[in-house]
Amino acid sequence: ADICEQEMLQKKKNAVLVDGVILNGPIMDSKAGEKFVEEACKIIMEDIIQKADDVTEKVCEWQAPETLKQILDLEMRDIGESHQKLLQLCRDVIKYSVKTSHPRFFNQLYAGIDYYSLVARFITEALNPSVYTYEVSPVFLLVEEAVIKKMIEFIGWEEGDGIFNPGGSVSNMYAINLARYKFCPNIKEKGLSGLPRLVLFTSEECHYSMKKAASFLGIGTENVYFIKTDNRGKMIPEELEKQVQQARKEGSAPFLVCATAGTTVLGAFDPLDKIADICEKHGLWLHVDASWGGSALISRKHCRLLHGIHRADSVAWNPHKMLLAGIQCCALLVKDNSGLLKKCYSAKAAYLFQQDKFYDVSYDTGDKSIQCSRRPDAFKFWLMWKALGTTGLEERVNRALALARY
Repeated sequence: ADICEQEMLQKKKNAVLVDGVILNGPIMDSKAGEKFVEEACKIIMEDIIQKADDVTEKVCEWQAPETLKQILDLEMRDIGESHQKLLQLCRDVIKYSVKTSHPRFFNQLYAGIDYYSLVARFITEALNPSVYTYEVSPVFLLVEEAVIKKMIEFIGWEEGDGIFNPGGSVSNMYAINLARYKFCPNIKEKGLSGLPRLVLFTSEECHYSMKKAASFLGIGTENVYFIKTDNRGKMIPEELEKQVQQARKEGSAPFLVCATAGTTVLGAFDPLDKIADICEKHGLWLHVDASWGGSALISRKHCRLLHGIHRADSVAWNPHKMLLAGIQCCALLVKDNSGLLKKCYSAKAAYLFQQDKFYDVSYDTGDKSIQCSRRPDAFKFWLMWKALGTTGLEERVNRALALARY
């Protein structure tokens, strides 16, 4: 006890005080913190992972909002809670949440558990990186580059560019904005005031993010022309041709067509080749929202569903859907390899993207993004791909389609 007291006195003597705050002491008790993490990991292992494939467990312990508020004790207080209380909270959070890895969790777009992608998420959560420069995120930038290169190969482009985003909706917004920038590069400086009335085309079965993007980017939802679909939910190319000509007659400026590969409700794949013909004829950017269906590219049997996708200018593809990479894992891939993404989005922040660093600064990809902090989402896809190989991923796609057929 004497030794402890002496240590305490020594610490007090050496303390650096500013505004009554000790600057050179530990901010938290690391031993207690480590113990808490260890205990919490046990709970995660027992209550989530080991129960994941147990059909006798509930998918969800349902409670009405008001009841759940009472059970969880959501109030934040002046004094922190004990570790025991916190661990009980962790158990309750798990108990009353939806178990998305349960065999009977049927969501429209995702379900199940991939153990490799989960471990990748544990690693990135623990490392807490932000992917904008090589010096702060060396491994994850190289991983993202490798994954994007491979995805581009499956699309069938010789070269290209890309970036992982927080959701397919954001990828679609990126693509529309990129197409608009290509159509009128001075929008970046001048804004919307000098623009003609821009019009984009998409199928009536498209994802709702197209409307959201039009409103968010200042294009306006009235300038999204919805093209009729056939009884299978596929866009009718002749209808697209008609609408493009109509828009031209009205004096509008068509600049983009968004085709869908795997529509949200029917899972329809638009006829990409015929749509690409129309885009080529009228000089329009072709974006393919393959957020859901893009993974079929990995299957030799089913990739024909996306026949003609190599003619697209940009593609949104979410491995967190059919391939089971953890949410969120969404790539926007762009055929242009002249740095269009960077030109469109860069703000050249000198305090972050210095040009005189001690390594090749082309690896500082943060200026391709509208975000500053960005998660290393490519890593969970990469580790899973490393574990299963392309053939393992292909099996997942084939099984999903076989189940649907059954």
